[in-house]
Amino acid sequence: MNMNIIASYLQFLRKSHNYTQEDLAGKLDISRQAVSKWETGTAIPDLEILLKLSRLYNITINDILEPDIRPQRITDFEQISTIPERELKEILKQFDMDSLATALLGASPETNNFCEKLFPTIDFEMLRNKIGRVRIEAVEEMQRQIIFMVNFY
Repeated sequence: MNMNIIASYLQFLRKSHNYTQEDLAGKLDISRQAVSKWETGTAIPDLEILLKLSRLYNITINDILEPDIRPQRITDFEQISTIPERELKEILKQFDMDSLATALLGASPETNNFCEKLFPTIDFEMLRNKIGRVRIEAVEEMQRQIIFMVNFY
């Protein structure tokens, strides 16, 4: 049982159902910190919570503990343009546009243009101005989250 894979999968399940950590904690009657610990791999849900999660996500406990991981589709944020546009748009919709704009701060002009074409009604220039300066670690973390979602989707 690989704790990092389970942690990543739990985060993927939560985000793919559009739950915040707070939302999920409320549904399970636990603390947000408990959800955070699962998603960082420092703890694993107990059996009762695993059962609730399996019912909530309509999967088995075994699916949670031994997720079926496909080979990575991309390893670098710049590769997102290799994903079919319709599929990528569905994946990126799981993120708020501020998060996408943050990830794009560290991307090439080609990748920025590609993403801006996916969401023509979003004013990315305004979002970039609103976000302002961001630490490179925050940009890289957002890019990692998007890569993760692309690979799990």
